Amino acid sequence: MAISAAEVKKLRDQTGAGMMDCKSALEEANGNFEEANTILRKKGLASAAKKAGRATSDGLIGFAVSDDHSAGTLVEVNCETDFVANTDDFKNLIKNVLTEIEKAGHGANDAWLKDAAGPIQPMVALLVGKLGENMAVPRFVRYAGQGYVGQYIHLGGKLGVMVEFSGVTPAVAAKDEFQALVKEIAMQIAAAGPLYASRSEVPADALEKEKAIYRGQMENSGKPANVIEKIVEGKLGSYYGQVVLVDQPSIRDPKMTVNDVLNAANKTLGSTVGISRFARLKVGETVAAS
Repeated sequence: MAISAAEVKKLRDQTGAGMMDCKSALEEANGNFEEANTILRKKGLASAAKKAGRATSDGLIGFAVSDDHSAGTLVEVNCETDFVANTDDFKNLIKNVLTEIEKAGHGANDAWLKDAAGPIQPMVALLVGKLGENMAVPRFVRYAGQGYVGQYIHLGGKLGVMVEFSGVTPAVAAKDEFQALVKEIAMQIAAAGPLYASRSEVPADALEKEKAIYRGQMENSGKPANVIEKIVEGKLGSYYGQVVLVDQPSIRDPKMTVNDVLNAANKTLGSTVGISRFARLKVGETVAAS
């Protein structure tokens, strides 16, 4: 049957697939839009399967935060080249992925993300078929309902940070000093790459590994065991200063720790703002979220 240009455009608008692919799918489906959509999805999935082994080391970090800053999302969306990462099609994919995560809410998790029958994988597959590059959505982080969420995007979208603050009242959130604090803490995380928000989050096995290294450095020192243990505990301060956010030297003033910065801000604000958790996503890099 004859397929009109308007019908082809309608299917293209619905799916984002190429004009010729849309026309071919409509012809195969005898003008049935639902069937044509299924044909395009199958074609996209087949194309994605063929390209699945190709490295997706480029891409962008997508970000969204609610108007009241009670919820926010970071998502990494990968492709093969920077050229594709900067296309409108790819940026629209990121927007659509963020929308689906928000719609799913607490139901959005790793299994949901990777579900071939879920909303994300078919969406990615269609664009793989259209643009001819392998793509992936390997991870996302969503915070909601537990505090004030701030975000910072760096390196043209290649690095994203999200921080959740506790103890933030509407009055505090409205102050310029608090907004400056949010930006400073987020930039600290972007630049210094801490692994944990506080010392209590450091796993016991990670601490034991560090202690074993310090003990090994002094095993032939001749010092008594109790003295060595005190030295080991002292050396842990340096370790905390590398991996724990509040113990790190401030990138603005290395003479202060991030905890000092936080305390000074709270004094100015007359508040008790704290840092609950954070995430730092960099394209192509697997890092922990606190």
